Amino acid sequence: MPAPAAQPPTDDAVATGPTAPPAARPPLTGLGRLYAVVAWIEAFTWAGLLAGMFLKYVTETTEAGVWLFGRLHGGAFVAYGIVALIVAVRYRWGIWRTLVALAAAVPPLATLPAERWLRRTGHLDAPADAPTDAPRDGERLPAPS
Repeated sequence: MPAPAAQPPTDDAVATGPTAPPAARPPLTGLGRLYAVVAWIEAFTWAGLLAGMFLKYVTETTEAGVWLFGRLHGGAFVAYGIVALIVAVRYRWGIWRTLVALAAAVPPLATLPAERWLRRTGHLDAPADAPTDAPRDGERLPAPS
């Protein structure tokens, strides 16, 4: 006797099952996007500085990488710290989340997992009651009086 045909799952079962895709988040705007960009720049300059140190100290071929990426990374490091503090205050991260974001600037490339974690958990989205300087999509700024 053949086995009964399996019934296709209902839409509710598909949407809430263990293999359901995560809910789509809106794209980052404003400070969240700025934080993400600066985190990537900080990581890129860290990688360049590490490559420069390899060329300077291991192969002993050139100091140009350390000269260039040392300056770039110094600026990116400071910019990342400032942006992280601004976003932490404006988006009300709390002390532990802020400390994790700031500490991520120290180990090489750690700003990338920190940015991914903050994005995934929704902490790079502006809180609904956060003050905004820019209009949202479809809004217009009030006319100057």
